[in-house]
Amino acid sequence: MPAEIFTSEPLSAPDAILRVLEEAGIDKIFGVPGGHTGHIFNAAESHQNAFRTVLVRQESLAGVMAEITGRITGRPGVIMGQGSWVLGHGIIGTLEAHLSCTPMLLLSELSDTPGWDLHAPYQAGTGDYGVWDARKAFEAITKQVFVARDPLTAVHATQLAIKHALSGEPGPVAVLYSRAALLGDPVGPESFPFLYKTRHYLPPPPPPADPARVAAAADAIARADRPILLAGNGVRVGRAEEQLRRFAEATGIPVVTSATGKGVIAENHPLALGPVGTWGVHGAGMTAADADLVIVAGSRLGSSDIGRESPALFDPRRQSFVQIEIEPRNASWIVPADHQLIGSVGPVLDQLREALAPSSDAGAKGEARVAAIREQYGHFDHESRLSDAVPLLPQRIIAEMEKALPADAIVTCDAGENRMLVNHHYLCRSAGGVLEPAGAGPMGVAIPAALAAKLAFPDRVAVAVVGDGGFAMSLNGLITSREQNIPIVVVIFNNSALGAVVHDTGAFGALFADFDYAQMARGMGCQGIRVTEPDEIGPALEKALASQTSTVIDFVTSPDVSFRDALAPPLGSLSAADEPIMK
Repeated sequence: MPAEIFTSEPLSAPDAILRVLEEAGIDKIFGVPGGHTGHIFNAAESHQNAFRTVLVRQESLAGVMAEITGRITGRPGVIMGQGSWVLGHGIIGTLEAHLSCTPMLLLSELSDTPGWDLHAPYQAGTGDYGVWDARKAFEAITKQVFVARDPLTAVHATQLAIKHALSGEPGPVAVLYSRAALLGDPVGPESFPFLYKTRHYLPPPPPPADPARVAAAADAIARADRPILLAGNGVRVGRAEEQLRRFAEATGIPVVTSATGKGVIAENHPLALGPVGTWGVHGAGMTAADADLVIVAGSRLGSSDIGRESPALFDPRRQSFVQIEIEPRNASWIVPADHQLIGSVGPVLDQLREALAPSSDAGAKGEARVAAIREQYGHFDHESRLSDAVPLLPQRIIAEMEKALPADAIVTCDAGENRMLVNHHYLCRSAGGVLEPAGAGPMGVAIPAALAAKLAFPDRVAVAVVGDGGFAMSLNGLITSREQNIPIVVVIFNNSALGAVVHDTGAFGALFADFDYAQMARGMGCQGIRVTEPDEIGPALEKALASQTSTVIDFVTSPDVSFRDALAPPLGSLSAADEPIMK
């Protein structure tokens, strides 16, 4: 098919940029108007049928919402605003996208003032003497940076940014527009160099993995006695949850996840064992320790995801590895893999499933194996979940959440003890049911993550689980929730401390005064509930779920509960009672 010219009529650069996003299937923009991007925001008023423009109260919220949107939809999430503050405040979402391989666009600008570049103009990021260098700064935390100094380049750079954000290993890409790029002459059908429709720049699907390598890997899997599949965050980014489930059910191979892969398969699935690693669950860790072959789907096998590379957990000297990886540089990066299958995780899992041609009873045998493991080691059923202690134990709150929330609820976490406890104690009952910081691990992400999840899946309940430290960093997200009519539930583990810091290095500088966060929520027009007694937990959650507006539940929790309570068994020193299942 011949290439199609971008436009048959003159368009201003801001209108043309918005058309590029529309042609790429991007329908949300998060940000704060500022600098020259104000011209794009103004143009967006006439594009409201194509876009939802979400105004936030600080760019940190926009960055997280863009990152989560990219992670769960596969289309780049967009943060837009002034260069200094898309970089400065928006860095937590950008850095997370960079380290978690999330497709994301940063549409920003140089704050340049033509004719005054060498006069130290206010806020300018041109890199001239006396100002900051936006290009260099964004290059440190993105996959690619494009600078546009005229309208034609502004359009083409936006198209290329989408291409680069999606190609190969996804990631964040920045476009920095100069004043002239947004206020210059319109682009049109006769513009030269020519502009073409955005579809010509969207990357094609990755090619399948090499069939010979797939056949060799399938042969190794078929010969293994105790294979397992380790699923990482790449399954989520690649939207391969369904292919993962089909593979497990066809082959009967148990599925464990990395910490950042938690939620890519329902943990009540009869072949799922939960996360492994530092804050994994006992059965998953013991099964990994016992495996003779590990299929790695969408994980780099980083030390934080696999228990600091404990040889009692994963060890290439006694286990074979089959690694599915979109980025060739990441295969056999940390743990040597006998079989490297380069391609998108979902299609490669389908290739492997077809090559294995499993028997009709493979699934049933695998389910029996997982049932025996759960019987021996338990499965998200620690006795602390039943505690009536006051102050409240987070474990009890998590157990009550499982009872109250619908199975398809989406739970988002901050960094810190709340995330570790959710990893270890919360049984995720649907694919996509847990989202947490996967790369940089910043605090202040759970609330904007829940807002983004609710926008992407408006029919699902979105619950942000935070500590009181993380809530204080992002409570302005409740203003956005109210203004934009995005109802979420916020669960606070309020122990008046930065719990992970206190229980790691000590309390000095990490303790807070006691605040009533429920009252703060009410002051922002949301529902606020403060809970101090165990029998109040369930009713508070039910009241939150029945509300048409966002609800903050301020649970007063015990300062004595530590992330160390969620540590997986010390696999380096197994007791006789913890002998791995060998069948």
